[in-house]
Amino acid sequence: MIPDNIRERYLRDPLERRLGGLAADLARIASSSRNPKNRDAVAYLLDEGKHFAEWTVPDASLETQIILVEIQLELALWERAWLRGEPIPDLSRRSEARSEELLKLAGLI
Repeated sequence: MIPDNIRERYLRDPLERRLGGLAADLARIASSSRNPKNRDAVAYLLDEGKHFAEWTVPDASLETQIILVEIQLELALWERAWLRGEPIPDLSRRSEARSEELLKLAGLI
């Protein structure tokens, strides 16, 4: 569970910064998931990312909402597999691609 203070802080940010925050989580998943020692950190990032996506949807355009829902679903599926110790094909590449997609949507690249 994500603490309420993180939710409150996250929601104070403008939409572009929230998209950037979710993109940062996805980039951290991409890099951290390569090392088995980061199991707990990746699990937390997967959970946090799901929440970031959910909290951002109400303020986003319809096009961005659709992307956020897709990302939230992917994160949920990845988290489920991660916690079960199941392999996630191309997790690093896929999360990095989603990160870049969000950065473009936010106008940060």
